[in-house]
Amino acid sequence: MSGVQGRLAGKVAYITGAGSGIGRAAARLFAREGARIVVAEFGDSAGRSCVEAIQAAGGQAIYIHTDVTSEDSVRASIDAAMAQCGRIDVLYNNAGGSSALDAQVTDCPVEEFWRAIRLDLFGTWVTCKYGIAAMLKGGAGGSVINSSSVFALVGTRGKDAYTAAKGGISAITRSMAAEYAPQRIRVNALAPAITLTERVKGLLQVQPDLLAKTGERQLLGLTQPEEVAAMALWLATDESKTVTGQVIAIDGGMSAS
Repeated sequence: MSGVQGRLAGKVAYITGAGSGIGRAAARLFAREGARIVVAEFGDSAGRSCVEAIQAAGGQAIYIHTDVTSEDSVRASIDAAMAQCGRIDVLYNNAGGSSALDAQVTDCPVEEFWRAIRLDLFGTWVTCKYGIAAMLKGGAGGSVINSSSVFALVGTRGKDAYTAAKGGISAITRSMAAEYAPQRIRVNALAPAITLTERVKGLLQVQPDLLAKTGERQLLGLTQPEEVAAMALWLATDESKTVTGQVIAIDGGMSAS
């Protein structure tokens, strides 16, 4: 990959939850397009594995242990990324996810609500807090890509904690887009439907009714991690330089049905 000028040549991309699933697919794709990748991951083995895969393909990547539910961890992670890479051009807040404990509001454990809020909503908010501050120091603008969900766009039964968290992400995406447009920092969100990561495949084994309830509404079929990564790549490039404040559904037509 040395010497190849890709769509992200010269840029540094900081990706949370990059050890697996959509984050890993995005990290590998961004690296193929010339970006230097910061794999900000909680699972050490998964994070290092992603870095090794990128480096084996000729790309550049570093691993930084990161817990997005901890302000101290995120702050230290962003500081380490800046110290090692000198800049952050793309901030992809990918870390998050639902669990089998989620349910309709009358049945959902309160602990599950706070787990979803802390992982998905707070994790995105606090990474933006320190990641956007790093972009502002660089003075060259940048692209923030948040991870919402189609569940925040259409009514979906049985996921009231996850839906609350993802709805909050959609809202702060719009407010931050308005706030930082003068500094040429774009903030958008992706809203996938059911995406066939390894984690989701395991969840569907526990909750087969989830696929029956929502999968059939994805008119073009279930989403693959690489398809979400491809849209994230476009948002990361200068090709989308006038796009901000958008929540883009990648849902096989679910939100239109």
